[in-house]
Amino acid sequence: MIEKMAKNFVNLKQEFSNVYKGSSHIQEVIPLSKSDTFPIEGNHLEMLHSFADKNPIYYNSFEQTIGNIPCRVYEGDINQYWLNSISHGASYQPFYPTWILSAYIISLMAKNLEFTQVLDIGSGDGRIAYCAKILDLQTYSIEVDESLVELQKLITFTTKIDFNPICADAVEFDYSEKKLVHPVFFIGGLAQMGGDILASSIIEKLVSNTDLKKNIGLTFAGTYSKKYFPGTQSEDMSEGGWKSIIEKNDLRVLKTIFLPTVWTFDQPIDTPYIFTKFN
Repeated sequence: MIEKMAKNFVNLKQEFSNVYKGSSHIQEVIPLSKSDTFPIEGNHLEMLHSFADKNPIYYNSFEQTIGNIPCRVYEGDINQYWLNSISHGASYQPFYPTWILSAYIISLMAKNLEFTQVLDIGSGDGRIAYCAKILDLQTYSIEVDESLVELQKLITFTTKIDFNPICADAVEFDYSEKKLVHPVFFIGGLAQMGGDILASSIIEKLVSNTDLKKNIGLTFAGTYSKKYFPGTQSEDMSEGGWKSIIEKNDLRVLKTIFLPTVWTFDQPIDTPYIFTKFN
């Protein structure tokens, strides 16, 4: 069901990109009601719209039917937060959010894979942690940029959904204090833009706890866009650029699903989210 909904969302995004006539910096869509195409609980859909409505990066919204699906289109601007995010030496990628419904689908996949805790590393405005929280998972939203954490706290206050924003450098953070049992770490940043360094640093901290190691999952956002692989062979693009990290750390790929993100709005191939676990 989750994979089918992901494919339906990719199709919706492709249709939306063909018909969208606006000029906003970022844009995305969320269906207005539950359907066979998007079998999402009604109150969860309301909460996804609430996240967008309460998030100041979106300055406009309107209803539009896209591919026979009644939707609300959200338009926004992340320039201010993008500039702030690149000013941090500990930041591994500028703020480029996944789409809200994409965040919900990957959180749903995490729950389906029986993870009980979500740690979103480089969490931006906290949308993945927010979605995991409404799915009754324990969440930690870790972000180094103070302005983005303040944005998360504002969203927490206005939506009444506390997804636990934390302002910290994820590489230096003490994960042992959180009493993790069956966690999945969402690693923010493409491997080609420093995400591999971030992932390696966090894995190094985690593997020292051998009892916990067998229960830890790591989810990577990849890309197959050739602009990130100049002059490389096709095998270097496997697993969205994460092949070397996966093999080096003896990770097993559980699932891969493709979903829309801000950076793939005008691209034919969307972002692969690769769910892995230690062997």
